[in-house]
Amino acid sequence: PWKHCIWSSMLFNVGFLEAMKDLDWDCLVFHDVDHIPENDRNYYGCGQMPRHFAAKLDKYMYLLPYSEFFGGVSGLTVEQFRKINGFPNAFWGWGGEDDDLWNRVHYAGLNITRPEGEMGKYKSIPHHHRGEVQFLGRYKLLRYSKERQHLDGLNNLNYTPEISLSSLYKNITVDLHPDLAPIADY
Repeated sequence: PWKHCIWSSMLFNVGFLEAMKDLDWDCLVFHDVDHIPENDRNYYGCGQMPRHFAAKLDKYMYLLPYSEFFGGVSGLTVEQFRKINGFPNAFWGWGGEDDDLWNRVHYAGLNITRPEGEMGKYKSIPHHHRGEVQFLGRYKLLRYSKERQHLDGLNNLNYTPEISLSSLYKNITVDLHPDLAPIADY
């Protein structure tokens, strides 16, 4: 029954674990494909605190929609990502995983930094979520972010990868095995 769901936050965790098998990375940037930077001086690097690069989206009239917004393009060090237990695996479809990531960062005692002025401007390519399911259970999960943080994430990720290499890219196809036991009570 799970094969028809999109486990977007689980895929971020898979990407992290697979990337760490290749090289000893120190900075991670999670970038939605529909966000295009308008300023090429927005340096994609990590610092002392997690970074929200896409702070000013055209679809929000270049205003931050709410102070806890951490979606679109975000960067963390490997140490920070491990400390927050990665993304939650419980979110599927679209919606909520970025807000849960903000909560995880906050509960870990970290603060978010954002670029100043024109640097954080992004165009968001308009698209419809045809065939995708908006995750209606996200609000309930968000209420229990703190309780779930150490139960749901990198530590309970279960997947089987199928990897093929090309001269230009590595294709990773995964069979996800969601362990919903940690969130069953939420």
